[in-house]
Amino acid sequence: MSHDHGGSSSGGNMGGMTMGTALFQDTNVQLAKSFWYIIAGVVGFLGIIRGVNYLEGRRRYKPHPSPRDHQEAKLTAHRLKRCRSESVQFPTRPTNHITQIWATATALVREAGHPQLYIPIKGLRWATPPPLGRVLILLAYWAVIIYMMAADAVVKDAYFWERIGFRNAWVTIMQMPLVYLLSMKVSVVGLITGTSHERLNWLHRWVARTMFVTATVHGFHFWTEWVRADFVETQLKIMPYIKHGMGAWGLLVWAFVSGMKPVRGMAYEVFVVQHVLSAVIFIWLVYVHIPVYARQYLWFTVALICFDRLARWALLAWQNTRPRLSRSLSSSSCKGMKRLGHEVQVRAVGSSTTVLTIKDVHFSWKAGQHLYLWLPRVGPFEAHPYTIACAHQLPETCICNSIQLVVRSHGGFSRRLHKFAERMAGSGGRKDTLTGFVLGPFGAPPRWDMYETMVLISASTGASFTLPILESVVQSRRRICTTRVDFILMARQGEEIEFYTQRLREAMDRAQDVGVEVRVHVAITRSGKAREGEMTTVLYSDRDTSSGSSAQHRRIASDGSEDGGGYQEKGVMDVEKGGAGVPLTPRRSGSTMGMVKEYYSRPDLKELIRDPVEAAGGETSVVVCGGQSLTSSVRNCVAALSDERAVHKGTGAQGIHLFVEEYSF
Repeated sequence: MSHDHGGSSSGGNMGGMTMGTALFQDTNVQLAKSFWYIIAGVVGFLGIIRGVNYLEGRRRYKPHPSPRDHQEAKLTAHRLKRCRSESVQFPTRPTNHITQIWATATALVREAGHPQLYIPIKGLRWATPPPLGRVLILLAYWAVIIYMMAADAVVKDAYFWERIGFRNAWVTIMQMPLVYLLSMKVSVVGLITGTSHERLNWLHRWVARTMFVTATVHGFHFWTEWVRADFVETQLKIMPYIKHGMGAWGLLVWAFVSGMKPVRGMAYEVFVVQHVLSAVIFIWLVYVHIPVYARQYLWFTVALICFDRLARWALLAWQNTRPRLSRSLSSSSCKGMKRLGHEVQVRAVGSSTTVLTIKDVHFSWKAGQHLYLWLPRVGPFEAHPYTIACAHQLPETCICNSIQLVVRSHGGFSRRLHKFAERMAGSGGRKDTLTGFVLGPFGAPPRWDMYETMVLISASTGASFTLPILESVVQSRRRICTTRVDFILMARQGEEIEFYTQRLREAMDRAQDVGVEVRVHVAITRSGKAREGEMTTVLYSDRDTSSGSSAQHRRIASDGSEDGGGYQEKGVMDVEKGGAGVPLTPRRSGSTMGMVKEYYSRPDLKELIRDPVEAAGGETSVVVCGGQSLTSSVRNCVAALSDERAVHKGTGAQGIHLFVEEYSF
């Protein structure tokens, strides 16, 4: 067997490339091209699905043939309600055989994709496998990779080790652009498929792990061949670029270990810095290691990185710099406009929550999107993603909007930020503002008001995700499909949700005006069998509506004391108090458009989801934001309920859409 591995110094030829290339190159090159044809086909197919779903969404808003519909732009909340009653009764239902087939196929895919096995054992929760849908995607991907690793390569002849080594070298290098493509913030895949970078990150990690396996197979087969021929030392001497390949493999090992959830969670800021540096060094090591004719995939990777970085820098400059600051604008009510950056007001709420208000944001966003925030004074080299905790206030303009972010103190940057806010609050006259820079918004949430019923579930600061959705629905100036929203908020302590309660009350007022029924379920899970009102909340309570007395605003402090506050409002809610997660018999007033239930332990999520789903005449959207325990529970509840009701399978049961936003550190 020849062991001439190409001593050419001009291209960094890797082991065995002279003789092995002549025998194996054509097949390997074709397989690598086929891989990218498959990737392009899958992305294109998902783009088509996105287009069909977009057309389906437009169908739901197709106006009823009425002269009044031509005045839709002038509709008030009352006319929105009337417009809805004059159009199709259930606009979210399929209307013909084609839409019914599409709805049935969608339901089948959803039922197969939602279930998730959750490992509740402390110390092993990080090992919880992905949802079934992601597992199926990985199995399909691995089937393609395994085929390409072994097809026509496992032949017991003189070139057995070398053939498999070369094959897996190509299988490894062809995956390299995909790994970087899936990590891009300005994601080309996301633009086509209608998803966003954070929802592709799980696939980025698993493709990288798969590439680590194929690189290991590549190196193992060459190393074994050299050991069998007692040729290791000679190879390392005559081909120094083998050492670069070993270095690249070492970085893959490090990325695999440091990317495990327990490790990266120890110091996430450190993980990000070293991960970026490792990615850059890895590219250089691969560049030196591989031959010239295999570098097209390397240059593809570099091009993707350059595109992503240039797009992000351009976006950063556009959103945070103003070369000319007119006197009229600087003296206007915007108050926060700067030549460089934005004015950011910080406020500590409770012992672990910080509220940031970013002034004068001149771009629009959708409920459910997030942005990256850079505060040089708190973290000079750190930009962190946070959910935008408010709905866009001015739908038809981008002037003088403010963005609110709610940051829960965990450690590192968030802890430093909270301590800074506390110092500012205790310093009297000191300025409580910072200069900040934003990048975004990112995320591709669906159009929320296209569902007849919505169930919004959140834990603690997860309300930063769900509350803006409720606000965007009830503030919409367009005709909407939504008629009912169930808002479920859980927290360990009342202070965790204090910031949201005033806005929740305002959203409920607005919902009553536009004819959307809102039901609120609030659970304080560590309050025990609390006294009535042992919850930090600003909500309504019926006060003897039969005798004509008005409902009184009531603020319940975390120690159980009550402050009447003197606020007067019409009775628009019923308050139900429950112990151990079981609500008591409700008290209703005939004019209510909403209802509030309070729980003192975690409620039965399946029943809370079942009730609005069974009452809906059209499609329901379940949105959940929280930790893995909560999200996996909701996934399984929705999957079981969809299967039990035989959604879109001839029973008349309508679709259940699920959108999951999971805490991840």
